[in-house]
Amino acid sequence: MSTKKSHADINPVHDLRSALALLKTLPNELVTTEVEVDPNAELSGVYRYVGAGGTCMRPTRKNGPAMVFNKIKGFDDISVAIGLVGSRKRVGQFLGCAPEKLGFLLRDSVHTPIAPITIDAKGAPCQEVVHLATDAGFDLRALLPAPTNTEEDAGPYVTMGLCYASDPDTGESDITIHRLCVQSRDELSMWLTPGRHIDAFRQKAEAAGKPLAISISIGVDPAIEIAACFEPPTTPLGFNELSIAGSLRGRAVEMVQCKTINERCIAHAEIVIEGELLPNVRLREDQNTHTGKAMPEFPGYTGGAKAALPVIKVKAVTHRLHPIWRTTIGPGEEHVNMAGIPTEASILDLVNRAMPGKLLNVFAHSAGGGKLLAVMQFKKSAAVDEGRQRQAGLLAFAAFPELKHVILVDEDVDIFDSDDVMWAMQTRYQGDVDTVFIPGVRCHPLDPSQVPAYSPSILQEGMSCKTIFDCTVPFSMKSQFERSRFKDVDVKRFLPDFE
Repeated sequence: MSTKKSHADINPVHDLRSALALLKTLPNELVTTEVEVDPNAELSGVYRYVGAGGTCMRPTRKNGPAMVFNKIKGFDDISVAIGLVGSRKRVGQFLGCAPEKLGFLLRDSVHTPIAPITIDAKGAPCQEVVHLATDAGFDLRALLPAPTNTEEDAGPYVTMGLCYASDPDTGESDITIHRLCVQSRDELSMWLTPGRHIDAFRQKAEAAGKPLAISISIGVDPAIEIAACFEPPTTPLGFNELSIAGSLRGRAVEMVQCKTINERCIAHAEIVIEGELLPNVRLREDQNTHTGKAMPEFPGYTGGAKAALPVIKVKAVTHRLHPIWRTTIGPGEEHVNMAGIPTEASILDLVNRAMPGKLLNVFAHSAGGGKLLAVMQFKKSAAVDEGRQRQAGLLAFAAFPELKHVILVDEDVDIFDSDDVMWAMQTRYQGDVDTVFIPGVRCHPLDPSQVPAYSPSILQEGMSCKTIFDCTVPFSMKSQFERSRFKDVDVKRFLPDFE
């Protein structure tokens, strides 16, 4: 199934401002406030109620609107946007695609990449204003309203920074989002989950005793935010995820040469931080707070502060006139969509190559933050398909190594409706015959249950028992599990405004 369209012809979104402009034309998709908000815990505290969703502490609201705060305490002439990709519906609107088909759209876009291009600095809005680290009074903490999600955070965090760096040997580039904590006037700590490409680049540079140039673009086209979250094996080392964003838009992402480092950044970003990852320099993430905590992460828990993290020495900050800071709540629905839709694309691609037409759809569920849980809709057409659904589950773990649980359901189950999925588990699942355990496998280190103290099967932090819950009906018994069928009617004849 191909979902490719000429998005450039039908969708005007190409940066954060055009994305916000689109939301303004859609009912109930964007709210703004002129009330001054404190970036220290208050801003995230507000949005937790408005629309964080995901694995965030309850009460929260799923599929709430995106929000713009126009008055930030301590900062003039800058606003903050949050929640843009916090609903699957909005992501579909940004990408011109039905929400349930987004995984297919991204799968297709991986195979039709459009490489980024470099433009002249005169055409780059992100460099309208330049602050050099050598300027008197330069201080990241005064320039940027990086918020804390909670009062316990290790410090202000850049949560939506698109980090761009290049392999010192090959020049191949990668873009991804990492946990960045503001540590001083010109330093950021950077936590890199093991296996990330930029960490491979950093290690190469460090082995040679050299810094690694890195740009951090903040406030970009949502297509870039989504595309940047693809991971191996779908996008192996050397694959620039910006080319996926180019495919989604039908036109190349525009880059520009940075002012102070030998690297590029996203030309239409709102704000860019230019810096270098220093070789053989480490600092404690919570050195300014000593709480032992970092920030809330996607599983819904606050991550522990790391004892020794690489350091980015900032050389400059550039930005647009009247810039918009972009942030997110760590365990919110934004993470679900940014991480989860690429996960779906990766699973769809690998399983379809192995058994075409059998896997109808995938949902990287909100309960797993878009990473830990996948619901897979599998079609058994003949007796020989029995067992292939479990093979599809095994392939899903190969397509996305950080996946922990797979729930398999039949084609009559709505994978995007958790009640329907739970119904399938209650009526089409027997634990002793429908559960497949795969212990001792690497998963994601932010899952707090993945520690030796939790289970004797876990030898070290970051290992897990991956599990398949097969909630599909045995093919030989399908006739006994047909849902009650209701008459098809035209509801609008009775309720004209029914949606």
